[in-house]
Amino acid sequence: MKNMQLRELVLCALFIALITVGTFVRIPVGTDVYTLQFLFTLLAGLLLGARLGAVAVAAYILLGLVGVPVFASGGGPAYVLQPTFGYLLGFVLQAWFCGRYARRVTHVSFKTLLLVNVGGMAIVYLIGISWFYIFSNYVIDAPIALWAAIFYCGILQAPPDFLLCVAAAGLAVRLKAAGIWLHPATVEAEPANGISAHRA
Repeated sequence: MKNMQLRELVLCALFIALITVGTFVRIPVGTDVYTLQFLFTLLAGLLLGARLGAVAVAAYILLGLVGVPVFASGGGPAYVLQPTFGYLLGFVLQAWFCGRYARRVTHVSFKTLLLVNVGGMAIVYLIGISWFYIFSNYVIDAPIALWAAIFYCGILQAPPDFLLCVAAAGLAVRLKAAGIWLHPATVEAEPANGISAHRA
């Protein structure tokens, strides 16, 4: 039990570091620049499970809010006023979702994990775009139409983020085969056929 707790602690710390590094790995695509932050939040949920995946992502956000410059534009408590902060909050729920439902499939495969990742991506987009729209229009006085927020923050971002979903699914399958896949006892006790539509 102690060894398992140590392993959980090490993996959580590893993913906090990976998410931080991924934030600053910038990949230019046309006129836009993308990072690997989303890839590592997906993997955190898939490999660590719902609870630990969400804890790792939340710990990363907490580090940024107390002033450690782990976010793309720095850090500090005022970061909650950034229009893009909603995406960070979405990552926490996305990690929980991916960790939970990746362990509620009959057989873990690339296809099932990709479906789980796409569900996690939808969660991030829902929270992120909603936060962006509300804060832009009612907090920082930078009005933007809802359709424009959906187009620029969702539709244009979806193709590269989908590729990250694909990459995360492929990596997770390989890492699971290598033994890097935590199995909470509470999850193992309740298998389901396919992805369950019910949440505990």
